[in-house]
Amino acid sequence: MDVVVRQLMKCSPDEYLDFVMDVERYAEVDDKITSLSWIRREGDVVRFRFRPALPGLPRPMPKMVLQLTLVAGERIDLRLAPLPMNKFGNRVMTYTGSFVCTPADGGTLVTSSTTLEVIPALRWLVEPILRRTLPANFQAEIEHAKSYIEARSAYNS
Repeated sequence: MDVVVRQLMKCSPDEYLDFVMDVERYAEVDDKITSLSWIRREGDVVRFRFRPALPGLPRPMPKMVLQLTLVAGERIDLRLAPLPMNKFGNRVMTYTGSFVCTPADGGTLVTSSTTLEVIPALRWLVEPILRRTLPANFQAEIEHAKSYIEARSAYNS
């Protein structure tokens, strides 16, 4: 299952990328990030442990570790951190995503892409729910991110 959303934001690419890499701030606009346990940054890689809240699925979900890798000035690639982290998550799904920031007239075009594949044993149950709920959730997330970043951007000064 793939979800792609785009939004023009009045900020620089670096402002947006810094915002996403600051997981505690980004969690303010992404309701799928709950119960942060820890955040670790090593250079351009951030890993954080959290309890995901996927819309339409029962809660609480098992904790997972997400890994963000910054390609300075351009993008952030996301994926579940490898084993031994995510013993549960890596067994039931494959998750990748990205935030690509492209300079544009009036700011930055942010393209958020997500690919989520659930193992066949659970696919019949989980994917129909996520197909109904995730696109609207990702659209709301990027709209919340736009409001948040534009209210704080030096670009608008």
